[in-house]
Amino acid sequence: MTTAIVPRVSGGEEEHGHLEEFRTDPIGLMKRVRDECGDVGWFQLAGKHVILLSGASANEFFFRSADEDLDQAEAYPFMTPIFGKGVVFDASPERRKEMLHNSALRGEQMKGHASTIEGEVKKMIADWGDEGEIELLDFFAELTIYTSTACLIGLKFREQLDHRFAEYYHELERGTDPLCYVDPYLPIDSFRRRDEARVKLVAVVQEIMDQRLANPPKDKADRDMLDVLVSIKDEDGNLRFSADEVTGMFISLMFAGHHTSSGTSAWTLIELIRHPEVYAEVLAELEELYADGQEVSFHALRSIPKLDNVVKETLRLHPPLIILMRVAKGEFEVEGFPIHNGDYVAASRRSPTGFPRTSPTRTRFGPTATTSPSRPTSSTGGPGFRSVRVATAAWAPRSPRCRSRRSSRCCCASTTSRWRNRRTAITTITRRWSCSSPGRPRSATASATRKE
Repeated sequence: MTTAIVPRVSGGEEEHGHLEEFRTDPIGLMKRVRDECGDVGWFQLAGKHVILLSGASANEFFFRSADEDLDQAEAYPFMTPIFGKGVVFDASPERRKEMLHNSALRGEQMKGHASTIEGEVKKMIADWGDEGEIELLDFFAELTIYTSTACLIGLKFREQLDHRFAEYYHELERGTDPLCYVDPYLPIDSFRRRDEARVKLVAVVQEIMDQRLANPPKDKADRDMLDVLVSIKDEDGNLRFSADEVTGMFISLMFAGHHTSSGTSAWTLIELIRHPEVYAEVLAELEELYADGQEVSFHALRSIPKLDNVVKETLRLHPPLIILMRVAKGEFEVEGFPIHNGDYVAASRRSPTGFPRTSPTRTRFGPTATTSPSRPTSSTGGPGFRSVRVATAAWAPRSPRCRSRRSSRCCCASTTSRWRNRRTAITTITRRWSCSSPGRPRSATASATRKE
């Protein structure tokens, strides 16, 4: 094992180290780590020393490591107030597996997700007039609540929800202030609202559970995930899962996918509006694909190369997760520096050096026909597109948990589900509405006009 010492970034002389800088300018902090320390450097987050890995080779180690080597659960104990005790990160592996076994992510179920998502989009835009403005971040945040519950839990559950569920969920999601690294139960306003929102979510789920228990489905085909959960009893004949636990399961199913899908969908449309030439090519691709008038389907959504390249470029420029944390469960060496058992290890796709070996200075939007080094370069681009080969670790399209063969099965399925969510939402909206900029710089608002 190397005897080299991981360099520390400057600053962070306060009680909690670099915590305040991480709260106010996390990207700036991570850029400083890269500039001052190189591919491997550390900063202090409250009482934790966080080793930040950047650059293709160091990121390769992070994203390829198995759960047994870099543990996710231990890195996120502050998520317990959101998910609930004994539900996700603080549950045993056996209990976690029992709770999160989701048949909705099997291939045969996912074939119907595209039409489900299309239906949810149509509901959201049904009362729009002929023209107006859309607050894209708010629109996609609410839409993704409904699509994720419909696809992952079931249409039956989705139909029993009202506006309260989305409101409480958004409040819960806002309760992830970095101060949780000090204490996730600090008496601050965002944590208070987080806890109140979770109590209200549990009450909503309890109402629906009571209705299901009073009126059990007569046919197996009428069951959704909630029906299955309320049908499971323990050895004493009581419900195996309480409303608090069921709420935690549903939150955990939706949490990462909701944030990544809603933000990326909004940014994809924003970038299309900002780049009319690329937007026109994507629209032409969709018009050709649906020239026969077919509806959105699972098979059609498997091949929309220009739209896919736009989404990939959006993820590169606007990755929804600023930083990913793990805890080392052994002794490792990365780029000549040691990582010891118990060290916090982090990676970020928001670093301006996210593509250090392939395009180190490219910070502007430019969708490419990307391929792995072992495959021929795609030729699906056009005037607004260009082709480039991408190093293995230069772009991480899969879930950051998708590392070991054991974990990749469900993670890849959930990643596929998120891709389908984004594609379907963008496809459904742009085929029916002409979207343009309202003329305000750096706006997340779109002007929309119904197509004839």
